[in-house]
Amino acid sequence: MELKKVFVPCLAVFIIMCISTYSLGGSSVFKVDREFYPYYPSLIKWNKSNVDFVPPEECAECHPDKYEEWSGSVHALAFKDPVYQGELNKAVKAVGHEISRQCEGCHSPVGVVTGEIKKPGLKGLSSIAVNGVSCDVCHSISDHTHWQTPSHEPENGSFIMTPGVETKEGSVRIKRGPKAPEEGCGEDFHECVESPLHLRAEICASCHQVYHYDSHFPLEATYLEWKHGPYAQREILCQDCHMVNIDTFTKSADTFKKPEKSEYHHYFNGANYLLYFLASGAAKKAGDEELAANIQHKYEMAVNRLKSAADIEISPVHQEGVLSEVKVRVKNIRAGHNLPTSLTNVRQMWLEITAKDDKGNVIMTSGTLDKDGQITKNARLFNSDGMGDDFHFAIDPWIVTSFSRHDTIPPRGFKDVYYGVPLPSGVKNISVEAKLRYRQADQKVAEALLGAVPEDIDLAATYGLTKVPTLPVVDMVTKSSKLSVRK
Repeated sequence: MELKKVFVPCLAVFIIMCISTYSLGGSSVFKVDREFYPYYPSLIKWNKSNVDFVPPEECAECHPDKYEEWSGSVHALAFKDPVYQGELNKAVKAVGHEISRQCEGCHSPVGVVTGEIKKPGLKGLSSIAVNGVSCDVCHSISDHTHWQTPSHEPENGSFIMTPGVETKEGSVRIKRGPKAPEEGCGEDFHECVESPLHLRAEICASCHQVYHYDSHFPLEATYLEWKHGPYAQREILCQDCHMVNIDTFTKSADTFKKPEKSEYHHYFNGANYLLYFLASGAAKKAGDEELAANIQHKYEMAVNRLKSAADIEISPVHQEGVLSEVKVRVKNIRAGHNLPTSLTNVRQMWLEITAKDDKGNVIMTSGTLDKDGQITKNARLFNSDGMGDDFHFAIDPWIVTSFSRHDTIPPRGFKDVYYGVPLPSGVKNISVEAKLRYRQADQKVAEALLGAVPEDIDLAATYGLTKVPTLPVVDMVTKSSKLSVRK
């Protein structure tokens, strides 16, 4: 009896301790303070006041040039993106809406903190919620909590939004930016405050570091890839490459020189050309030719950015005077982060190789696409394979807690690939063509995600899609070389 009296209270204490541990995030390594992060697993903080958030159309009245640059950008389309909406819908069905706030916190920060977003889809949402990462999101950011996060690194929207403050004279709307305010800035609508944070990569880090909602494994580590590379060491920041046109990007990446102030624009241009491809179709379907042209321009910028990012070298490997292998070196020459980056277990960057003998006969191929748009199994991919807690292959971000393979290329780094080539009798030379190819996702993955969009998103009515199109593939680099069989 005495043993039972002791055991029952101890069991109760143990259960309470387990519940408490779970409520803090389920791990003593990655502790979560739910009071500090009330929107967890999104790590946004909102200094709430009587000052509301401003929809982008209102900002456009005084800043039409900035609004045009932002329109059709990946920031503007972050929440409307049908691929994202399909993934979000799958996530909610799999793990519930509370966990999906991790995604929504960066794709529509205002929609999360105001509680407006309650499920996937766009129906009934205000402009500020639907328009994702709009003007008032970035220009309301007053600080970050990167070092207080469960991982003690930037992750899952670890920024603080302060759109305004309360004073003795009443509510004051405040907008923050990288420049010292000029006289009359904001007129009577808002005050202007110079923000050193807006000149740092840390403002981008909050959302460009995506960690698993519970295990805090970095599903996306773009910021850390940059921070641990040569561009961070030379003070070339995210803004210096992604808020400029393609010529300025190339110059900054090659020379490590920062752009002039006049060269910065609100493009936020990256490699997500698929989103531009879909959004341009939607604008045309809606009859908005001006927006369609705007987005098409951003699509071309994204493609040209990819074509500028890498290079290839082809060289022979001889053993005992005879060609034994072909070496292809793939170099990341301009991306300030790994190539590819973001969701590397979904992105596809690979080599397509064709070798011919001196009569033009194909003697070896690798990395071609079959009739269903699948990459052949012998291809060399530069991406990642995700796996879950059971160490089995997984692709869904709510399941992936580690990588079983991670073959991305660091900034100014390279990866070498070797190919054995069968040599027909009597051949003296072979010609090798190598293509570095890129697409946003595997064809079947894209079909599954677009097939999972919420009911209120009509792909035919909005995008003119009656079926999922063949995903566009960008040939980043194409090189050819003639190699002697005998040295």
